[in-house]
Amino acid sequence: MDFWSLMWADFKSIVTDKAIAITLFGGVLFYSVLYPLPYLHEVPTKQQIVVVDGDHSSLSRQLIRHADASPKLEVVAELNNINQAEDWIASGRAHGYMVIPEGFRRDLIRQKGVTLAYGGDANYFLIYSAVLEGLVSAGIDAGKYVQFNGLLARGSSAKQVKHDLEPIKLNSVPAFNPSLGYTPYVVPGVLLLVLHQTLLIGAGILGAGQWGREGYWQQVPAMKLIFARVSVFALIYSLFTSFYVGFCNYWYGVSVQGVLSQVVLFLVPFVICTAIAGVAFSCMFTRRDLPTQVLLLISMPILFVSGFIWPFELIPSPLIWIAQVIPAIPSIQGMLQLNQMGASWSSVAGFWWQLWGLALVYLLLAYLGVRYRLNSK
Repeated sequence: MDFWSLMWADFKSIVTDKAIAITLFGGVLFYSVLYPLPYLHEVPTKQQIVVVDGDHSSLSRQLIRHADASPKLEVVAELNNINQAEDWIASGRAHGYMVIPEGFRRDLIRQKGVTLAYGGDANYFLIYSAVLEGLVSAGIDAGKYVQFNGLLARGSSAKQVKHDLEPIKLNSVPAFNPSLGYTPYVVPGVLLLVLHQTLLIGAGILGAGQWGREGYWQQVPAMKLIFARVSVFALIYSLFTSFYVGFCNYWYGVSVQGVLSQVVLFLVPFVICTAIAGVAFSCMFTRRDLPTQVLLLISMPILFVSGFIWPFELIPSPLIWIAQVIPAIPSIQGMLQLNQMGASWSSVAGFWWQLWGLALVYLLLAYLGVRYRLNSK
């Protein structure tokens, strides 16, 4: 059997096997819609809160209006005590509350310290942070308003007062995530992990279903079978990778700052290395269900040790060292720097060479594994 016939035979085995076809074609398309869908709005806004106003002064009412005017908050009720506020949060009618103490206006005018109490449902981190950020901002504005009027009453000029209250102006411009949303932050890395995991699962199922049976794979040398199989998976996943890195990034508004030629050059060893790793991985199994089970179990650990969900500084060093043998780890790190952060090629060249080195290691393992499986029949 010549090389092209072998590739065609492998391709037919992939597309005619329901488990593999669903994993590869269905899984890639399914996750491209499913994962980003809940985060399309990216930044939580107009989170419902309740207020317990113990002061009932003009300043407390102004504070409530400022909170309601915040793009992050919506005041849905004013309650009598904190127990009612906690009941609203427990029942899901509100996500947070603010308690304005008695004597709020009086103490501020007398330049005494005033404590505003905030609370909320911390089960949803993005919602909780939006509520706290909105309430803190409204409280700071109220304090500055009182200070501003007090300094004016003492004869200071408006220009001087403004300078004293805001001596430093912060102009915050996000460099790599302009919207500060969840989608540009996590989706690019997760989609690369989806490509990595589905390729390994597909290759694992294909090999596990063939070892121990007679077929075209028994008629060719081990290295020829490896190169043909890697070529088929690489061609298929070059299309999937283009779809993810190209179309999906633009469709979901992900910040893209990389040079196209450099991005393509970096992705070549990612696809090839992962395909070779998939062939080596398949030699560990003779049951078709096991590759999927194993990879589903290790998907979350791989996601966390990749360093973009959880920072490397908080991950034990031995785990980081062990994770470097997984093709997804240098691929995700390099692609995020190159394509999302606009890093130079020299900054990611180490990841690129690491992928080629892993490809050689997995090629040796694949050769030993495939030869063992072919000869063990």
